[in-house]
Amino acid sequence: MEKKTAVVSKDANVEAKTNPGGSLFATIVIPVAVLICVLIYMFVLGNPANFEGGSNENHPLPGNYLGIVYKGGWVVPILMALVLMVFIFAIERVLTISKAKGTKNVAGFVRTISSRLNQRDINGAIAACDAQKGSVGNVVKAGLLKYKEMQNEPELLKAEKVAAIQKEIEESTSLELPMLEKNLVVISTIASISTLVGLIGTVLGMIKAFSALAAAGTPDATALSNGISEALINTALGITGSALAIIAYNYFTSKIDELTYSIDEAGFSIISTFAAQHDTTGEPVRRQTV
Repeated sequence: MEKKTAVVSKDANVEAKTNPGGSLFATIVIPVAVLICVLIYMFVLGNPANFEGGSNENHPLPGNYLGIVYKGGWVVPILMALVLMVFIFAIERVLTISKAKGTKNVAGFVRTISSRLNQRDINGAIAACDAQKGSVGNVVKAGLLKYKEMQNEPELLKAEKVAAIQKEIEESTSLELPMLEKNLVVISTIASISTLVGLIGTVLGMIKAFSALAAAGTPDATALSNGISEALINTALGITGSALAIIAYNYFTSKIDELTYSIDEAGFSIISTFAAQHDTTGEPVRRQTV
């Protein structure tokens, strides 16, 4: 009966992890972020009040940075959307990883599991997993259920039981990790392309500025400096988006590594305790009394 319960729990876990919720989130967020930034570009940055003569066709008012950013061209809303997406996905990852840690400190939870196992209190360790919740608690609980199952399996050798417990922990970990790493690919992609998109906008802006200067026939230092500053807006936005994405990606990667290390530590504790407390036939080791 215990084995059936564990199998059903794993199947439910597999079904939950194959849920395309994360992909749906990204599919919705990306176009919405682009739409929001396009509207900001058109109606906030492109507000006629930001320009000379009340028209966004003219030069921006002196010191009006909204108008200067608007003159960066059609690449500006794309770069703004990339920056906005970094913030949105960073918030989503913070919430997900916080939930994966569980309700209590992960290091304290691992110590609790080790202590309960040393006291041969398997049910207490499982109860601690239920109280902890999150990805760490789910993986450790799966290993403990297999631990409990192997205690009542007299036909297997000790090495086979240890291998079964280890395999259960590895499979549970492989089911939980994709949820932790989901959407990080979006952040890493933004880190790679944001600077390039900014450079494209800068090059296009410089071409436009010098073309206008050539068409005027006479050098206009003011028009040229305005054109260059408008073009460099794209570079600034591109570098900003890339820098934020790199920081976010490295931060979340380190947090996931910490969770993985905690899971490995708890798994090693489960396996080593089982190996120490059971003999080669699988029966619990009992102290001899004199």
